[in-house]
Amino acid sequence: MNRETTEDFYCDFALSGKAEIDRVLETDTVLAFHHTRPFWETHIVVVPKRHIDSLLTIIPDDEKLLVELIEAVNTVAGKVVAERGAARVITNLGRYQDSKHLHFHVCSGEKIRPDDR
Repeated sequence: MNRETTEDFYCDFALSGKAEIDRVLETDTVLAFHHTRPFWETHIVVVPKRHIDSLLTIIPDDEKLLVELIEAVNTVAGKVVAERGAARVITNLGRYQDSKHLHFHVCSGEKIRPDDR
């Protein structure tokens, strides 16, 4: 299975240190940070540090990492719900997935219009 990509903000910038990010949670295998261009009032991205293209390309060898990723999403979402009263957890696929690296958005609050960013 091909794990190479050229459209990967997370590997190319966030995980490499080329982009400044506001970390929310970090483990040896997972990073959560405030989205660099948020679409909601609270918008946190949770990514595995090892590249996986998307939810559709998970293989059996990814099981341990996927469990750790979901645990991180759960922790971040729990904090957002405690602070904001509600949260959305979203992952995008296909043409909706701008960065070709598995990631989850943990969001809350009103949507920010693109011209307000």
